[in-house]
Amino acid sequence: MSSIVNRARSTSLPNFLAWRALGFRTICSGRLGFAPSNPDSPASAGTKILESFKEEFEVGSRVVSFETGKIARFANGSVVLGMDQTKVLSTVTCAKTDSPRDFLPLTVDYQEKQYAQGLIPNTYMRREGAPKERELLCGRLIDRPIRPLFPSGFYHEVQIMASVLSSDGKQDPDILAANASSAALMLSDVPWGGPIGVIRIGRICGQFVVNPTMDELSSSDLNLIYACTRDKTMMIDVQSREISEKDLAAALRLAHPEAIKYLDPQIRLAEKAGKQKKEYKLSMLSEKTLEKVTDLAATRIESVFTDPSYGKFERGEALDNIGKDVRKVFEEEGDQESLSILPKAVDTVRKKVVRSRMISDGFRVDGRHLDEVRPIYCESHYLPALHGSALFSRGDTQVLCTVTLGAPGEAQSLDSLVGPPKKRFMLHYSFPPYCTNEVGKRGGLNRREVGHGTLAEKALLAVLPPEEAFPYTVRINSEVMSSDGSTSMASVCGGSMALMDAGIPLRAHVAGVSVGLITDVDPSSGEIKDYRIVTDILGLEDHLGDMDFKIAGTRNGVTAIQLDIKPAGIPLDIVCESLENAREARLQILDHMERNINSPRAQDGAYSPRLATFKYTNDSLRSLIGPMGVLKRKIEEETGARLSIDNGTLTIVAKNQDVMEKAQEKVDFIIGREIVVGGVYKGTVTSIKEYGAFVEFSGGQQGLLHMSELSHEPVSKVSDVLHIGQYITTMCIETDVRGNIKLSRKAMLPKPERKPASDAGKDSVMKESSTVYTETSSVGETVASMPSIVTPPQKSKLSVPAVVIRTAVECHEAEKSSPVNKNDKPKRATTPKPDRKPKSTASKLTATQKEEEVLESIAPEETPAECGETLKQDGKLKSASPKNSSTDSNLVSSSKAKKSTRKENQSENKAEESAFVSTRNLKIGTEMTAKVHEIRARGLVLDLGGELRGMYKFKEDEETEFEEGDTLQVKCTSFSTKGIPVMALVDEEGEE
Repeated sequence: MSSIVNRARSTSLPNFLAWRALGFRTICSGRLGFAPSNPDSPASAGTKILESFKEEFEVGSRVVSFETGKIARFANGSVVLGMDQTKVLSTVTCAKTDSPRDFLPLTVDYQEKQYAQGLIPNTYMRREGAPKERELLCGRLIDRPIRPLFPSGFYHEVQIMASVLSSDGKQDPDILAANASSAALMLSDVPWGGPIGVIRIGRICGQFVVNPTMDELSSSDLNLIYACTRDKTMMIDVQSREISEKDLAAALRLAHPEAIKYLDPQIRLAEKAGKQKKEYKLSMLSEKTLEKVTDLAATRIESVFTDPSYGKFERGEALDNIGKDVRKVFEEEGDQESLSILPKAVDTVRKKVVRSRMISDGFRVDGRHLDEVRPIYCESHYLPALHGSALFSRGDTQVLCTVTLGAPGEAQSLDSLVGPPKKRFMLHYSFPPYCTNEVGKRGGLNRREVGHGTLAEKALLAVLPPEEAFPYTVRINSEVMSSDGSTSMASVCGGSMALMDAGIPLRAHVAGVSVGLITDVDPSSGEIKDYRIVTDILGLEDHLGDMDFKIAGTRNGVTAIQLDIKPAGIPLDIVCESLENAREARLQILDHMERNINSPRAQDGAYSPRLATFKYTNDSLRSLIGPMGVLKRKIEEETGARLSIDNGTLTIVAKNQDVMEKAQEKVDFIIGREIVVGGVYKGTVTSIKEYGAFVEFSGGQQGLLHMSELSHEPVSKVSDVLHIGQYITTMCIETDVRGNIKLSRKAMLPKPERKPASDAGKDSVMKESSTVYTETSSVGETVASMPSIVTPPQKSKLSVPAVVIRTAVECHEAEKSSPVNKNDKPKRATTPKPDRKPKSTASKLTATQKEEEVLESIAPEETPAECGETLKQDGKLKSASPKNSSTDSNLVSSSKAKKSTRKENQSENKAEESAFVSTRNLKIGTEMTAKVHEIRARGLVLDLGGELRGMYKFKEDEETEFEEGDTLQVKCTSFSTKGIPVMALVDEEGEE
């Protein structure tokens, strides 16, 4: 302080501005206050001693402590419960005045704040908002075992607040909060019949574990929460993986003595620091009023309940009329005190009538036996346009369940202190006002709806496939259409059928049923004299009974349990007995469900929603997202699909197959995908060549669509079938190490029907196969061998004609032994003129290649048999087409005879050769008349007759004044490597 004064005195400001130099302390509301004369002397203060009380004990293998008196001292009761480094504060307060009401306004709030684990909330305001689902569920978990222990008629408002102070993530704070709330009620002056003990039991590898940690729970097949007093059960909450009823009963009997360990420390703590219980006013029914209501209404109420023809609303209307008649009697008498409690009195008489009849006669209000299940109606695929849907009715209770599949990235984020960060399976339960014919408005999260939905969710979670095999997010909406008891168990049944309808491979169907209890209690001792277990309870039986025991499971075991009771505890033996009754009813319900749908439905409809997953590299996904997600959003807007990207995985969700295909095409165009042989791909024709077309697809990749793969029918020109910019569907038939892709269009077209066997018999049958081998020498000479008789080979599965391969020596021997005139020597196909220089070998090979390029544009059916040529490419045998191979390949290259002999034979056989020309009798030197079929850049395609095509190549200095249809006199000079006749004009052939 002295340093501040010195700095103020040394300032260059005027003294009237240096207010600290003048000794002023502060300025507040326009007034100046003077500082003390000696600011260095501290003010003296006394030392406050906080008297605290603590109780420590051991449960399982962990030390638990109750502590009070140190914090929250103004609360009616406050306790801090600690286990390891997890601490929970629970406080109890009670209203001073009693407002007129006929129920207990108990409020339990459980809160988890992020400071408990050293984090700042990741929200805009950086603070916690509305209660989350987990907080609501934990509040219900505390409320359910505590509420029945308040005395009857105690209607003062009570609030319990449980706050997590610190969490180490090892223990779930919900159990600690429940025990701390029980201890806080014991310390307060509120009348309460506790204490209670709450324990969690797990099972790992068949061994039960008390107070398991969160890591142990992840590998446990049982999560049992059990609450009890010293001798009775108060609450049960179970999530398991098809545990048998026998094992579940054993777990319950183990949990009871472990939970009792929490009771004595609470009693000792209350003796040390507890308050004296206050005398609160209780709203009790007078015996006089109760007797009078019984005399006026008991008989009429019994007649209503014994008539099974009454429905829910008819029965309710009849009971309301009875209540109105009783009210008129009290109004005439002017008994205002009785009028204030009349509704409760009439309800008490109803309860007595129903309970006594069920215990004495064993019949219920709707005429059923105690163990009888209501009629069931099941219908799956109720809404075909959805991923999955089912309608389930049991009696008057009806639930519509729908299933929506989503991408893994659409999982719900859980901002809780413990447990997994995300939840991929959600069941949202909705209870609209119209399901009970009431008027109401929809609000936010409802504790009852959240609790019922979570129960059904836990029941179905046990049969879902593991995340590795089915990583998708699943959401079930359970819409209650009408309610008359046990809508949560109907949601389990309808949800299981809807999941099957969505095609999700469940391990088994799950069904649920609610079991009730009617007891006859001795008023003096409170002991149960007699009881009846009721299966599949109505809404009225739930209201008038003592227990609502919801049990869900498969044929193999239990998956979820929730026990709520109204009296101050139920013996554990009755609870275990109820498990067997629920199992028998559950099997009956499963029979009806399995008859409707017993296996996952195949999503093959045109309007069925689709979901697909693809794996890509991070770089590819980065290009798909685009800057600030622009490309991803654009695809979603244009197609209507939803794209989710998570850890190298792209998931596309579409409402039907058309939308899915559009989204896949756009994704493939941006980033592409791996091309596999046999895969079907769509692309755009970018260029057309003489030998085929190039198709672009999958992110700029290109493939070659060869002319022979365009269609099953012959194609003479590629442009006749395709045009640039055309969008076509192709199949990949081959890829190589260099990334070249070969495509086929005809593989996607239906194959043409084959000719009947009768038509095939009309054709000439091949009795002999003449295999001709041609060899092209370095100077372009064509050498032909004589035909040899071979055995016709059997047709293989691939319809490849047999080919006999001979060496040069064998061909030479066959030529010597052939009956051909040895003096006839083979002549060159084309004789160069004397005035031209002979071309080199390389130039001749180039010419041959150009001829082949021209021939490749000719349709397959226009070429003759390929003379037994064998082309080996990539180790595969390629031969002529079956159509060409069906005709004898008897093309024999014969040498030219003398000119005189040739001219004589030409005049005699000219007409005959022209009439019967075919691949069977066409030989080198044969002259004929041909027509110009097509004009190409380097030559002509000639029609030789008999559906036979030949080729004529233009010379360098030749004038190309030809028109289609011109008649030419030509002569066969040679055959190309593919067996196509090479023709020359007769008037150009000079004398040798």
